[in-house]
Amino acid sequence: MSENENHVQSTRSSSSSSRKRAPKAHHPLPPSKKKRVPLGELTNSLHITTNNSDCNISESKYAAKADDLPPPSTESSRDSDFETTPKIECEVKEGNHNDLEKFPSAESIKKSGLRRCSYTSSIYRYLHSLEMEGNRRCLSNYMREVQNDVSGNMREILVDWLVEVAEEYRLVSDTLYLTVSYIDRFLSSQALSRNNLQLLGVSCMLIASKYEEISPPHVESFCHITDNTYTKDQVLDMEKQVLKSLNYEMGAPTTINFLRILLKAAQENCESSDLQFELLSCYLAELSLLEYGCMRFLPSMIAASAVFLSSFTIQPQMHPWSMALQRHSGYRPSDLKECVLAIHDIQLNRKGSSSRAVRDKYTQNKFKHVATLSPPSEVPGRYFAAINELCSVRFSRMR
Repeated sequence: MSENENHVQSTRSSSSSSRKRAPKAHHPLPPSKKKRVPLGELTNSLHITTNNSDCNISESKYAAKADDLPPPSTESSRDSDFETTPKIECEVKEGNHNDLEKFPSAESIKKSGLRRCSYTSSIYRYLHSLEMEGNRRCLSNYMREVQNDVSGNMREILVDWLVEVAEEYRLVSDTLYLTVSYIDRFLSSQALSRNNLQLLGVSCMLIASKYEEISPPHVESFCHITDNTYTKDQVLDMEKQVLKSLNYEMGAPTTINFLRILLKAAQENCESSDLQFELLSCYLAELSLLEYGCMRFLPSMIAASAVFLSSFTIQPQMHPWSMALQRHSGYRPSDLKECVLAIHDIQLNRKGSSSRAVRDKYTQNKFKHVATLSPPSEVPGRYFAAINELCSVRFSRMR
């Protein structure tokens, strides 16, 4: 038995007592057949060659023992609170079955719109007020103002690697977004050596996992994922530094929080959701995490731009915005122009980035291969003009 397998077994055995207390909780770390190498030396160049057999995480790696894996934590399970229809309990006596007709069926509840949260607008406004607070935002130019040994390319390499780590440990999307948020907020106030950038990354993911996950990976798991480049004490020490730098304010709103609301708004008149549209929006939003230049945009603007560009990619002949989206987001098409064009360039990879984690992730069948969808090379300028009710009707029919 290999050293990695011994490590996984010891990790699971150490958490056996917690499983007895909470039978449904389980450690999300799947068994690994091959040794995972650390992130490696960070360079200013993104055009680096890697050994795919050592560095890439492929889905086929776990295919042989798919039945042995614990059930993954999925976004659908986290969003179930918004979609779940109310439970109606009633006592049915013998011979009184016709009384059931008084209660609405699940289908009628969905069609009537009762499944939608009536507080969506209030939640969105509250999240928007939080994202405007200076202590929850990072500097858009911290690479120039604060950092001396870390560059935007190094940050992109780190985030690309963290996407793979989140996939391997089956962490929810909120954890990934919070991790990147913590990294940027820390780097906005503290100068860091490039040798400790990966340490910062795993420490921020450890904090985000504790904040978001039901059963977060242990500290030892994050040491293991770096091939034990860092010790447990080093990770814990960096965790303390990050928490102090964040002033223990860990609940910053991220793009995924706004995206969930806007996706519902975009499909509010639809009988069923468009999974391809939703996954493509998530893909575009996740691509923005890699780009240092996207930090000049608010998370809500990135979410709105991802929805805009997703609609444009799927139906380029239709107007990608609507009055409903404008009303929910507070953004007019002209407000989104700069952000939409920036994400559009990332989607087409016009900079020639070699970062593949997000693209490979959304090329998988479970994400409907949305990464393979390509939009037109240019977004027509008329789509950034003021919209009217006619555009909203066309948008609803498109969806």
